[in-house]
Amino acid sequence: MEMVGRFGERVFRVKILCVLGEHQYGDPSRGVATEYAAFLPALRRLGFEVIHFESWDRSCFRDFADLNRSLLDTVERERPNVLLSVQLHYEIWLETLEIIKARGDVATVCWTTDDSWKYDEFSRIVGRAYHAMTTTYEHVLPAYHRDGINNVLLTQWAANAETLQEPLPASACRFKVSFVGAAHGDRRKRVSALRSAGIEVSCFGHGWPAGSVGAERIAEIMRESVISLNFSNSKGLNQIKARTFEVPGAGGFLLSEEALRLTEFYTPGKEIETFSNMDELVDKIKYFLSHPEDRNRIAYAGFERTKLEHTYDARMKEVVNFSVRALGDSKALNEKVVPPSFADACARHRFGFFLKAIRLALVLPCSMIWGKARGRRAARRILFEISWRLFPRITYSAAGWPGRLFYKES
Repeated sequence: MEMVGRFGERVFRVKILCVLGEHQYGDPSRGVATEYAAFLPALRRLGFEVIHFESWDRSCFRDFADLNRSLLDTVERERPNVLLSVQLHYEIWLETLEIIKARGDVATVCWTTDDSWKYDEFSRIVGRAYHAMTTTYEHVLPAYHRDGINNVLLTQWAANAETLQEPLPASACRFKVSFVGAAHGDRRKRVSALRSAGIEVSCFGHGWPAGSVGAERIAEIMRESVISLNFSNSKGLNQIKARTFEVPGAGGFLLSEEALRLTEFYTPGKEIETFSNMDELVDKIKYFLSHPEDRNRIAYAGFERTKLEHTYDARMKEVVNFSVRALGDSKALNEKVVPPSFADACARHRFGFFLKAIRLALVLPCSMIWGKARGRRAARRILFEISWRLFPRITYSAAGWPGRLFYKES
């Protein structure tokens, strides 16, 4: 997408710097991350020049100081018009965000993923360091405004326009019932209950015997399934997840757990189907397996709704425009902001003898309980849960202990 200069004297292409991970949680074994697979292609289809900065894979940098220094160097070298980030934790320091924001030539926007439970421990802390924030949870908007974070875009997940395909009839499907997603929470228990009820479920993703599958294979599985399941449960309220839109967009029939605001995007019984408990889930699976004509009608209607309204092309265009307007609003205030010193931030990030002793004191008992690898992760989690509650801003700064003590486990 091109933009005309202030007096129409020049034309330049808008450049977007995407700061996020290529793989789920920065781990190549877990498959391509939803945001990487969806956001970057959509932005390119919109005509933007897109640059990717890997911020999730801990093997790419020595520590968080190296990561943040590299990000600042990338911004200086590439001079993007928009920086779009998806943060896992505290990998992008508040100091770094404030330095970039103070430049005045880069609109910064953060796509949040789990505000239903993560707002208090993340979004409210970093929100003012960005020009703009996004959320997929309408009920969290008052909290943003209460905390003085006013440039917030209510948006939603979507489907990848590259994988849009018309549904197959049930008779042509390879799988009867499938689930694509990690085997965390109570998902194993739910799948086991379905199998006890005589329903075989083909499961794909981290933690299942079949393992993770590539993004292109995910779309094939959803299209080739008579029924594609979506479990919406998470911490706090049930969530509308990316899978909610990906299944109908790929030509699949979505049977989703109910979630707040879901009916604003699809009509249950006409474009998707929903369930609220396991008994209802079992009954509806059996019904649609034995009534393929109803399944086919709903799958096609869901595909048409997705194609018209729920693609990442539409979502990303709105996000970019919103962030650019937020930058303009910030400039209109004409505030003189003195950015923090990155050298001072790096000095606060040093990992000396005292912190090494603290790490050892945390890791040893956790390793005795959960083993070496899980013990280190548990120690980091315990420290993080204490830190963000007692020292929220410090936790997301260069001085934060979780980032200094547990770089690889973060």
